Amino acid sequence: MENNQNFEEIKERFNSANVDEKIEIYTTVRGLTVEQYKELLRMFPIKYLDRLEKAMG
Repeated sequence: MENNQNFEEIKERFNSANVDEKIEIYTTVRGLTVEQYKELLRMFPIKYLDRLEKAMG
């Protein structure tokens, strides 16, 4: 249950963050499930996906 609460906080932070902050959150947060990462990715602006890929590479 606590993991879900933490994820909800991460989602809120991610949603209100600018692109650079979104990249920072996405690449540094640990312990999420594949589905949770996918959910964050759906909230990421598509036109900046190349920047996210570069940060992860």
